[in-house]
Amino acid sequence: MSTLQRMKDLVAPALAGLAVAAAAQPRLPTIPPADYTPEQKAAAAEFEATRKVPVFGPFEPLMYSPQVMSQARSMGDYLRYKSAIGNTLSELAILVTAREWSQDYEWYVHHPIALKMGISPAVADAIAQGRRPEGMNEDETLVYDFSTELHRTKRVSDATYARAEKRFGRQGVVDLTGINAYYTLLAMQLNMAQYPLPKGGVPLPRFP
Repeated sequence: MSTLQRMKDLVAPALAGLAVAAAAQPRLPTIPPADYTPEQKAAAAEFEATRKVPVFGPFEPLMYSPQVMSQARSMGDYLRYKSAIGNTLSELAILVTAREWSQDYEWYVHHPIALKMGISPAVADAIAQGRRPEGMNEDETLVYDFSTELHRTKRVSDATYARAEKRFGRQGVVDLTGINAYYTLLAMQLNMAQYPLPKGGVPLPRFP
């Protein structure tokens, strides 16, 4: 393979991602707070009281169904901040989920959080490129294996399950599955709504 062809192969996924991001238009525009229904106002007030910030990101398209938004926010309050596997490993599972769903906004938000929580840039970069990361510690390897199996095969093998239960306990296994499921829910909603990246955000590479 020529050097030029190798360069084309490396650049093509990024260009494809840019093209997808540029072409997509939001299907569910953010609702101005002044236009909220009484149900939306109540959901937004509860969100801000809990999260200490106004409704943002994936919760904006969810505001078209305020009960779904509130229930999703409540689940996220636990899975993101208080799960039995801890915040660092939960961020790794979120990156895997964002990559599996090619969800640019989810990656945009959680990539810097994952790095701050201790996930190495090399591990995050490998996930972004669709490669199995090298140099993961035992817990990271377990979370990566469990999460990728769950997304790609729709199951978890007996061997991987046994490792996860031994390390994290049954609550941890349920929580790890819940993190993958919850961020899949958000990714599906964001992809369906064609929710845009903030200005300057770089989309994930797209694969065939």
